[in-house]
Amino acid sequence: MNRTALITGGASGIGAATARLLAARGWTVAINYRSRGAQATALVDELRQGGAQAVAIQADMLDPAAIVALFERVDREIGRLDALINSAGIGLPRARVAEFDAAQLSRLMAVNVVGVMMCCREAARRMSTAAGGRGGTVVNVSSMAATIGGRPGNSHYAASKAAVDSFSIGFAKEVAREGIRVVSVRPGVIRTEMTQNQLADPHFAATVAASIPIGRAGKADEVAGPIAWLLSDEASFVTGCCLDVSGGGFHIASAPR
Repeated sequence: MNRTALITGGASGIGAATARLLAARGWTVAINYRSRGAQATALVDELRQGGAQAVAIQADMLDPAAIVALFERVDREIGRLDALINSAGIGLPRARVAEFDAAQLSRLMAVNVVGVMMCCREAARRMSTAAGGRGGTVVNVSSMAATIGGRPGNSHYAASKAAVDSFSIGFAKEVAREGIRVVSVRPGVIRTEMTQNQLADPHFAATVAASIPIGRAGKADEVAGPIAWLLSDEASFVTGCCLDVSGGGFHIASAPR
């Protein structure tokens, strides 16, 4: 049976790695993007060349109407939705609380929290057995930052991801008897477009590596694998929890000299 997935923020990073893995396993994939149109198109072409069915759909998570339109296009172009992976998200420049900008905070929460919630609303309306659906799985990509308040200067980002964790657990309880499983996946520091500039700094990269028990930053593929497992029948009893994909968590250590 062909299964379908929508991946928000699917043109790059963890979203793109997940799209490649699901496509290789026979899934039909809808790749949402905001501004990375060329990357999304190239990824869809790549997946199609490998024999998969894939589409790219533009929508800005800041715009609730665009989110509704996104799901309506998914209805038309790939049909019934079996899985939603909320991978879209943004960060802000590091800042102390005393330096916060209200407009930036509002945008951060609108994308990282409200956008996730609105996508989950649309997924629930389609997946819920109480509404005539046949169930499904939602994976919300959070962050280990939610567990520690973020690294210095990132308490705003950490707060947005903590909200995602709490919401995911509550959402899971609400729809568990309607055939929908919901899990929050919390990556540690992963080498993606979002982190590449920071990790290009040797001192920062060394500091990060020293703070991770496994001794290095992760790769996008190392998060895609657990997400794919969560979507599988093997994870049929897994819901309402947070899965850390973090190299062992976080500990305080000095960077190697």
